[in-house]
Amino acid sequence: MMNSGRDAGRDELAAFLKSRRARLSPAEVGLPTTARRRTPGLRREEVSHLAGVGIAWYTWLEQGREIDVSAHFLDRIARALRLDATERAHLFTLAHNRPPPIAPADSLRVTPTLRWMLEAVSGPAYLATASMHVVAWNTALSAVFGDMDDIPAENRNMLWLVFASPSHRAAIPNWETDARAMLARFRIEFGRHRDDPAFLELIERLQHISDEFRHWWPEQDVSVRQNKTKRFELSGIGEIELEQSSFLVEEAPDMRLVVYAPVDAQSAKKVALLQRKWSTNRPQPGQDV
Repeated sequence: MMNSGRDAGRDELAAFLKSRRARLSPAEVGLPTTARRRTPGLRREEVSHLAGVGIAWYTWLEQGREIDVSAHFLDRIARALRLDATERAHLFTLAHNRPPPIAPADSLRVTPTLRWMLEAVSGPAYLATASMHVVAWNTALSAVFGDMDDIPAENRNMLWLVFASPSHRAAIPNWETDARAMLARFRIEFGRHRDDPAFLELIERLQHISDEFRHWWPEQDVSVRQNKTKRFELSGIGEIELEQSSFLVEEAPDMRLVVYAPVDAQSAKKVALLQRKWSTNRPQPGQDV
């Protein structure tokens, strides 16, 4: 008789946990190797010890029993089994039928490959954290929107610039619409990072400096508008239209690549003109923080 969908999912969870337990040796996790083992890998009691969870609960989970465990419990198991980010996400999907909460990145180091990718983008592009803090950017971004190096590191945040920087605000003709849309995206991310100091500090700072943020934040708006085309009014060059796209960076789940692509030939020419001017005056690209 065929198993139900939930039974099949539990069988898959059991097989996944057993396979990850089997691939680890006691020496790899700092445990002594004492008696001869009939099977490779760690014992269940060793996994529960490393994770700091009850042996009965871990055994039931690995047996595929119908039990409910918390995200904190699964994170402990993931650390004990030395799961990488992809394996951790798979564990949560099998156990909870949904992806895990995003874990703060241990490092936001911008690798040479990521920097090369940024400069390979013809339009403005940057790498940012979930809280919209910019950690690296390409030459085109500084050429079009101003040198990010001139902005204090603590203010290199897109939400901060939109709400607290008069020059950035003036460059957005539909400021209220775009600012509200950005705030809704930020609110969604905040829901997954409620204890992250970077979010909490930014919210506190914006509440002190921006009347609009202070009035809109309590509205709890998470209605993300799907209009990706952004209009900008730039001094000396007029209006340009760019389409914004955002991508998760697989190697660092807390980092996003944001790209602005010109939507028409006229906007593309203006971006290219600004880049040529920038290259003549300031040839050095922005550096990561």
